[in-house]
Amino acid sequence: LAHAAAPTGEPVKLGFFMSVTGRDASFGEAALRGSRLAVDDLNAAGGIFGRPVELVVEDNRSLPGESATAAKKLITRNKVVALIGECASSRTLEAAPVAQAAGLPLVTPASTNPKVTAVGDCIFRVCFADPFQGAVLATYAWKNLGLRRAALLIDSTAPYSVGLADVFAKTFTALGGAIVASQKYSGDAKDFRAQLTAIRSTQADTLFLPGYYVAAGLVAQQARELGLRSTLLGGDGFEAPQLIEIGGAALEGTVYSTHYSAESKAPASRRFVTAYRARYGAAPVGLAALSYDSVQLIADAVRRAGSTERGALKKALAATRDFPGITGRTTLDEHRDAIKEAAIMMVRGGQCVLVDSIRP
Repeated sequence: LAHAAAPTGEPVKLGFFMSVTGRDASFGEAALRGSRLAVDDLNAAGGIFGRPVELVVEDNRSLPGESATAAKKLITRNKVVALIGECASSRTLEAAPVAQAAGLPLVTPASTNPKVTAVGDCIFRVCFADPFQGAVLATYAWKNLGLRRAALLIDSTAPYSVGLADVFAKTFTALGGAIVASQKYSGDAKDFRAQLTAIRSTQADTLFLPGYYVAAGLVAQQARELGLRSTLLGGDGFEAPQLIEIGGAALEGTVYSTHYSAESKAPASRRFVTAYRARYGAAPVGLAALSYDSVQLIADAVRRAGSTERGALKKALAATRDFPGITGRTTLDEHRDAIKEAAIMMVRGGQCVLVDSIRP
């Protein structure tokens, strides 16, 4: 972005609520880094209407109930013009009714459960939703990987996990595949051996785990220890640097879908990756790029609305078409969901490698 005169005056405040600490801190850290980079780029280009952009951060500590509290504080005390968060659908669903009741726009970078935007017309997302992701994963497993017998391992406490499993199962069976087992666990579980032992007897050639990176790493290790060789398959919840740290060599051959790859050759993506590496010393994951796009999309909507007034901003966000972001061009449909392609990643030699991109 071109540099301009330093912005002055009353800041345009954006509220950011995320799991900066706690079980899912890797998600929050990536999202916060991407958001801060976007705010700095906006301010380097003169801010919004010549006013500086300020990111006001609330940490929900990965705890139930804290996202709603954070949203209330950001809206009433900090007077933010919009909210950014969460990555986990369950926590966005806590905050979304608060934003909807206040008439204040909330943009989630990565909550994929369809129920999120169904809360109301103030709720938006810059990522694809689970009906698309689940269908992509099932189709890729069937057509590209030649898998025919799937076992499900579902986090019964997470709307993300339950919803994604449902779409995957319906699509996989419609293609001719078989769901040979369906096991459940609770979000904080560390031992999956009982479920994996039950799955082992079904001769499943794929284990679909619609969960987050901690569970994915632990399941991979424990499955291999039990002699279960099924291909591990997952969604965007797998994406975090800690995935490989936890699962190690047991993850070899794992396949998952996500929203963005730092391997993208698009000029905007290359610039983002270079800037992110320079500041943080590592390549960005999808959550960082999606959060960068969330900030920039809100700024774009404010400019198009000509105002930070809630109603005008909500209307401008709903009218977003072909917004050029790091994760590709974003158009929001009538449900305020983004129409985006999915990146298919595979773990090879301890690295997460882009193997395909699938458009809607």
